[in-house]
Amino acid sequence: MTVRRCLPWPDPRLRRPAEAVAEITDEIRAIWEDMIDTMDAMPGVGLAAPQIGIGLQLAVVDASDTRDRRIRMANPTVLDASAIMNDHEEASPNLPGFSAKVSRPRGVAVRFMDENGLYVRRDFVGLEATSVQHQIDHLQGKMYFDRLSKVKRDMLLRKARKAKT
Repeated sequence: MTVRRCLPWPDPRLRRPAEAVAEITDEIRAIWEDMIDTMDAMPGVGLAAPQIGIGLQLAVVDASDTRDRRIRMANPTVLDASAIMNDHEEASPNLPGFSAKVSRPRGVAVRFMDENGLYVRRDFVGLEATSVQHQIDHLQGKMYFDRLSKVKRDMLLRKARKAKT
């Protein structure tokens, strides 16, 4: 398949909520394969379609050490979240060279349409849960730094703007 170019922040498409996917087609499967190739090339543990300029609710996640647990999701929704929080250093290929510690629920139950077009419920824990939540944020037009305090977010974005000049 193809490694796609990630949109550079602050591209306005990164701030638009993605459209729901009506059905899983060969075109959708091809997009997922490109997303997996792109995720592996970063390297990263997840990718959402808006990050590569596709405004659909599609995401891929693989937080396994062996890179053999590809999870393809359409229209993912968090149904339940753990009260226990985990902190992970998060980053995005849309804002390369920058990262921040983000606190998210340690585990989540998510409903999504799988590669067969069936809605499934799946539990995610640890880094996998963090990645799924991170991708769902992208599908809603949010970036990881939106979860930071105003002071930390402003500082990170100021550094990012300075680095671009």
